[in-house]
Amino acid sequence: MCLTDLARMGWELHAIASFAGHRDTESTLTYIHLSGRDLADKLNRGMEQIHGWRVQMLARLGEDGAEAIRS
Repeated sequence: MCLTDLARMGWELHAIASFAGHRDTESTLTYIHLSGRDLADKLNRGMEQIHGWRVQMLARLGEDGAEAIRS
């Protein structure tokens, strides 16, 4: 299996390096070739997670604020 495919599947760099038998992740990076589209997709997924987390935190703050007003 190609190391680039593992990276596209979401494997962490250290896991790929271990799988490949590399001691240094710099060696692994020479074998991983992600396109701009791959990197943009990964960034978008990360931003969606951050946005979801922020929405949850704001909802909790709203609930806590409403509870404090009622008390």
